[in-house]
Amino acid sequence: MKNDATQGQFRRLSETGRDRVSFTLDGQLREALVGDTVMTAVLSQAWQLRVSEPGGDKRAGFCLMGACQDCWMLTESGERLRACTTFIVPGMRLRSKPKTPDEA
Repeated sequence: MKNDATQGQFRRLSETGRDRVSFTLDGQLREALVGDTVMTAVLSQAWQLRVSEPGGDKRAGFCLMGACQDCWMLTESGERLRACTTFIVPGMRLRSKPKTPDEA
């Protein structure tokens, strides 16, 4: 599969008529559909959920059911959440990597 920067890792094939929800990912306004998990919302538009600490590897989830530790993401306030089991909510502000010392 081609790594196309204009499309995410997930492709929506159905249920496209649901209401839209706005959220922020790394400071950029994004849209998802009502009922999407954070994982679906992010990976519909990006190729990774987060960058792992400390190695910097790109992570996109593994088990998709909340059993592994691969899909943890951060909110802008620093809270951790499981992207695969947390539903997106209007105005949610997410980060794919921790704040740098300059941002703290």
